[in-house]
Amino acid sequence: MPRISEFYGIAIYMYWKDHGTAHVHAFYSGDEALVRISDGTIMAGALPQIAARLVRDWVALRQAELVADWERAQVPEALLPIEGLR
Repeated sequence: MPRISEFYGIAIYMYWKDHGTAHVHAFYSGDEALVRISDGTIMAGALPQIAARLVRDWVALRQAELVADWERAQVPEALLPIEGLR
């Protein structure tokens, strides 16, 4: 599972040929959440409140890039890194 971004200690990964709704895996301090790309909603798992808000904000800013990487992952092709929050 390639890491596509990292910011404020949050690592974002995406599996190749993952199933279901387009999503990313967000890891922070031992917690993991599956986050829907279309709206930043946590579908499974949990993150601390501030980390969850940062991931939601990042997904909103980078949605087009995330969708493009999701489409690459379904082929599968190499995923492109996506800039994190600053």
